[in-house]
Amino acid sequence: MTLSQRVQEIKTGFSSTFWIANTLELFERLAFYGTKAVLAYFLAKKVGLENEAATLTGWFSTVIYTLPIVAGVFVDRYGFRKTLMTCFAIFAIGYFAIGVAGMEFGESITQAIGMRNYVIIVLLLTAIGGSLIKPCIVGTVANTSKPETKALGFSIYYTLVNLGGAIGPIIAMTVRKDLGIEYVLVMSSITSALLFFGTLFFFKEPVTEDSETDKRTFGKVFQDMLLVFKDLKFMTFLIIFSGFWLMFWQIFYLLPFYATDVLHFEDFELLETIDAWGIIVLTVPMTALVAKWKPIRAMMLGFVLASLSWIIIGALGTVTAVIIAIFLYAVGEATQAPRFYEYVASLAPKNQVGTFMGFAFLPVAIGSLTAGYLADWLRITYLQTNPSMMWYIVAGIGVVSTILMFLYNAFFAKSSS
Repeated sequence: MTLSQRVQEIKTGFSSTFWIANTLELFERLAFYGTKAVLAYFLAKKVGLENEAATLTGWFSTVIYTLPIVAGVFVDRYGFRKTLMTCFAIFAIGYFAIGVAGMEFGESITQAIGMRNYVIIVLLLTAIGGSLIKPCIVGTVANTSKPETKALGFSIYYTLVNLGGAIGPIIAMTVRKDLGIEYVLVMSSITSALLFFGTLFFFKEPVTEDSETDKRTFGKVFQDMLLVFKDLKFMTFLIIFSGFWLMFWQIFYLLPFYATDVLHFEDFELLETIDAWGIIVLTVPMTALVAKWKPIRAMMLGFVLASLSWIIIGALGTVTAVIIAIFLYAVGEATQAPRFYEYVASLAPKNQVGTFMGFAFLPVAIGSLTAGYLADWLRITYLQTNPSMMWYIVAGIGVVSTILMFLYNAFFAKSSS
C-alpha cells in the first residue's frame, strides 16, 4: 500500500466519533499516566504512608485492570456515552480526592477517618471509575472502524495510549516541580472534568448491531470467569506471564525512590517515560523481526531482555545505566506484547475467543498486586543499605518466570506454541 493510499484509508475508514474517542483517550491517558508516575512517591513522601505506598498503588492498578471484565456489562446496558461520562466524572472527583490527602485543608477530613482509611477509599473510588474506560474506548474503536480499517484503528488507539504514557509523566514532572506533587492529582482531576464536558458535547453514541445474544450480563460474566478459571493450561500461562508485569510495575513503584534517594536524580518521571517512548519506536520493527518465530519463543526472549535490564541497574548503579536498562526493557516488551495476544487467542476454543481475550489483562493486574507488596519490602529492606540487591531480586523473579515459561512450553504448550 502506497503512502497516499494509507492517507486516504485514514481519511475515509473511520467515523468522526472514532477520532473524538481517540482524542478523549489521549488526554485521559495523559492524566492517568501523570498520576501513575508520582502516585507511590506521593503516598510515601507527601501523605506519610511510607511503609505501604507501593502496596496501595498496586491495589489501585489491580482494580483498574481487573474490573474491565465486569465493566463491559455497564457499556452494554447504558451505552458508550453515558458510561464514558460516568468514568470521567468519577476520575475528576477521585483524582482531586487523592490530592486532598496531601493538602493542608484536607487534614480535618483525613484525621476524622484516618489517613490510611481515607486513601484506601479514594483510591478505590478512582479505580472503579478508571475500570470503565477500556471497554468504552476499545468498543468505540471497534464500532466506528470499517472492517477493512479495524486493524489500523486499533493501531492508532494503541499508539495514542503509549503517547499518553510517554508525555503524561513529563507533564507531571513539570507540575510537581512548579506547584507541588499534590497538584499533579489536581491537574488530572481538571483534565478529567474537561473530558466529561468534551464527551457531553461532542461524543455521539456509536451505531452497534442490536443483537440480544451479544448483550453481556453479570451472570454471563461470572459464567465466563468459571470457564476461564477451570482451564488449567490457560490459567497457568497467565500466572507465569504475570511475572513480566511484576517487573514492569517496579518502574513506577520502586524506581522513583531509587532515583531520588540513591542516584540523587530528582526528575524520576523522565526515567519512567523511557519505556513508553521505546514501545512507540520499537513495536513495529520488533514485531516484524520475530514475525516468523513461534509466540512462546518471542515471549521468552522478551522475558530474558526484561530480566537483564534490572541486572544492569544493580551492577552499574548510574542514571545512564537506568536509561539503558529501561530502554532494554522496552525492547523486551515490544518483542513479546503482540505475540502474547496472538497466543492467548490461540489458546481459546473457537467459539470463546472473545471470552478468553477479555482476561488478557489479568497478568497485568496480578503483576501489579504482587509488585506493590514486593516494592515496599525491597525499599524498606534494601534501599538504604544495599540498593543493588533490590534489582537483583527483581531480575531473579524474571529469570524464574523465564524458566517457568520454558517448562510450560515443554510440558503444556509444545503442540500449540
